[in-house]
Amino acid sequence: MEFTPETAPGRKLIQAYGDGGFRIEGERVAGSILLFPERVLPLPVAGFADITIETLAAVTGAPVDILVIGCGPRQRAADPGLRAGLRAAGIALECMDTGAACRTYNVLVSESRRVAAALIAVD
Repeated sequence: MEFTPETAPGRKLIQAYGDGGFRIEGERVAGSILLFPERVLPLPVAGFADITIETLAAVTGAPVDILVIGCGPRQRAADPGLRAGLRAAGIALECMDTGAACRTYNVLVSESRRVAAALIAVD
């Protein structure tokens, strides 16, 4: 799915998702990712169930207030242990399908919020 987000100079915004990856600032990124306003990292998981506090170490070590997780094609509930671990790090968690997570992330970046996204790639 393609959409045109408002631009935020110097910020990584999602322009499209699907076909197993994302288009961010004109560049195709294959696979699942951790996305911050200033950088993109690979998310080494096979699916939503593999996301743990350990796979999110880059998020818990960054100045992030909100983590948006794109669960794949449908919304799922986060593991209570994951939610508690993020809360202990001072990070609020929102889980939604990947499309909604992409749109939400873009809005939060455009508002200059301290946000990161863990996005499971969808076909």
